[in-house]
Amino acid sequence: MSIDIYQDIATAYSAAATKAPGLKARFAAAGFDPAKVSSLADLSRLPVMKKEELLKLQRERPPFGGFLAADLTDVSRIYVSPGPIFEPALPGGGGHGLDLLFKTAGVGKGDVILNTWMYHLVPAGLLFDEAAQAAGATVIPGGVGNTELQAQIVVETGVTAICASTAFFLILADRVIETYGRGAWKVKTAFLGGEMGDWMAKRRRIEADYGVSTWAAYATADLGLVAYEDGGDGYVVHPDRVVQICDPVRGDQLPHGETGEVVVTARDATWPMIRFGTGDSALALERNQDGSVRRLSALQGRVGAAVKVREIFVYPRVIEEVVIATPGAIAAQAVATRENDRDLIRISIVLQEGADRIAAEAAAKEAFQRHARIRADEIIFIDALPEDAPLIVNGKDI
Repeated sequence: MSIDIYQDIATAYSAAATKAPGLKARFAAAGFDPAKVSSLADLSRLPVMKKEELLKLQRERPPFGGFLAADLTDVSRIYVSPGPIFEPALPGGGGHGLDLLFKTAGVGKGDVILNTWMYHLVPAGLLFDEAAQAAGATVIPGGVGNTELQAQIVVETGVTAICASTAFFLILADRVIETYGRGAWKVKTAFLGGEMGDWMAKRRRIEADYGVSTWAAYATADLGLVAYEDGGDGYVVHPDRVVQICDPVRGDQLPHGETGEVVVTARDATWPMIRFGTGDSALALERNQDGSVRRLSALQGRVGAAVKVREIFVYPRVIEEVVIATPGAIAAQAVATRENDRDLIRISIVLQEGADRIAAEAAAKEAFQRHARIRADEIIFIDALPEDAPLIVNGKDI
């Protein structure tokens, strides 16, 4: 990692603190002077900020928690991630770095990409769209669902690449082959969303069964692209990101090879994500000379309480909102499982005696979908939950 990036961070974040009162307060509370950053050790003196902390600050000072270091007129979009957490879209072409993934995969001018990521509220669809266009490709903004129509689109427009969750890619590929025959399948490249567990083995099967090369990146709504595949092991870190693997409680950097929380600092400070804890766990496969991560492993899971369900992180706060919105509800718990290669989430609710179960079920479904932006697969009513029962349980690895 070049010393220039720390000089840029010192300059950018010193200026940002004069414009963003939330950032200034964070620095003041830690006794941290961004102007004195000249190394990774200097940067590491700032405590890690968790996503849950950003969520709390945004509730106290909406919409951005005092962290926007730019004029509101410079914000082209406001993304809304589950929580909700608001993220401003600011100048930064190429889908905030995702074009590097397309270019590395050799996809660009002459390719037709069907992008099945969601275009509403969350940034995934638009970021992939912008990145593919920056790489020179033609994009079809498919969004989620509509399998029959999207299968027809694949065949009739000559789609050569697909951006999708692994589960939806499999559904769509099978539908094309079943409906139009193996000869109609012309897709050569798939940009897939990551999964926990034996995901690489699944990708190898997809490559063999469908004749495609598969690629992936590690990106977040807060940071854009963090790291991307380049043909080597794991992900190579974006040159404008400083990535560390840190103890999820203490925040100090862990020795090489140990699994911990992915902590990222962006070079640009208009949306000042400095020492930002992503909540994802991974390990460093390679380090730069200064100790920052050069190559990142596949994600190992979540270090916090959120659980990823169908590409969306569901936070305990969502279940709290379900209890508040459900008439007669005393307590609730969500359990995420995985069956037949599909993520499922079931919500158990404890009701007061005599409560209307039909009304409660309808209210719980609506509240969950509104706050998590995915549907609950099942609502059940139970007699009791332990007092210390977690609001959400990840049963996918059990």
